[in-house]
Amino acid sequence: ANRGQRLERWAQLLEQSPSRRLTALAGTEYAPPDVRERMRTDGSAITVAFEDPIFRAQGLQDDTYGEAKRFFEMSDWQLHEVVCHCHVGANMPARWAASRVRAAVSPGAGILAWLRAVFMH
Repeated sequence: ANRGQRLERWAQLLEQSPSRRLTALAGTEYAPPDVRERMRTDGSAITVAFEDPIFRAQGLQDDTYGEAKRFFEMSDWQLHEVVCHCHVGANMPARWAASRVRAAVSPGAGILAWLRAVFMH
């Protein structure tokens, strides 16, 4: 699967339970790169991806920030938008995370998904 297909699948997995409360990672933008790469928390949007047997078969090794960045081929900024607490607090509905994943797939179209998530949050 290519990057776009992996991101689309991740968004779909998140949308399967749109009201599921996900735990946000705290301060990814402030952590030194080596610490940020190892960051994880139970019940995060990355955990949802790691729970998927297809992603694990494709090589997703764990639910750390660094592994998600590598596997989904995302920039720090893109992954920060999906998982960091600074946008939503300690937790977020899965539909919010899905909208941010979709924004990484198609930045222009992502704004509409983001607005929908903001108003539904």
